Amino acid sequence: MTRAVLSVGSNLGDRLAHLRAAVTLLTPVEVSGVYETPPWGDAAQPSYLNAVLIVDDVTVTAREWLTRAQACEAAEGRVRDPERRFGPRTLDVDVIAVRDDRGTPVVDDDPELTLPHPRAHLRAFVLLPWHAVEPDAELPGHGPIAALLDTPAVTADLAGVTPRPDLSLESME
Repeated sequence: MTRAVLSVGSNLGDRLAHLRAAVTLLTPVEVSGVYETPPWGDAAQPSYLNAVLIVDDVTVTAREWLTRAQACEAAEGRVRDPERRFGPRTLDVDVIAVRDDRGTPVVDDDPELTLPHPRAHLRAFVLLPWHAVEPDAELPGHGPIAALLDTPAVTADLAGVTPRPDLSLESME
């Protein structure tokens, strides 16, 4: 079994519906609340809705979490623009961290799937929702999420992360 931390975000179209679709497709065991955040790296676009999903599956490897993440993105109409790495998107699903069936962190420097995510320790929009669902979590190689939230780089971004308790990722079917 692997346990993965996935960060989901959307800033195009029906942002909440895209996040709900990710929840439906990925069947998480834990779902954070929704947070609204400014765009990262390219300010000339709409704000994002973000959340963190914790997923478990006895049959899925770290690489397969990436495949599932990309399938989710495609199902929601994600089109990658190589000219705009941080451009707008219907759905973005990032694999942040993975633990194997023994609870050991998966560490990999493969450019296609670097684990843990190489910039997660700098992103308030990942760390805050993750901390909300796993307060004692640690990002491999960087330490406890709670401590990372107090670093200067993350603290500077926290002001732009707005909890949206009025939004739920539960399906409205």
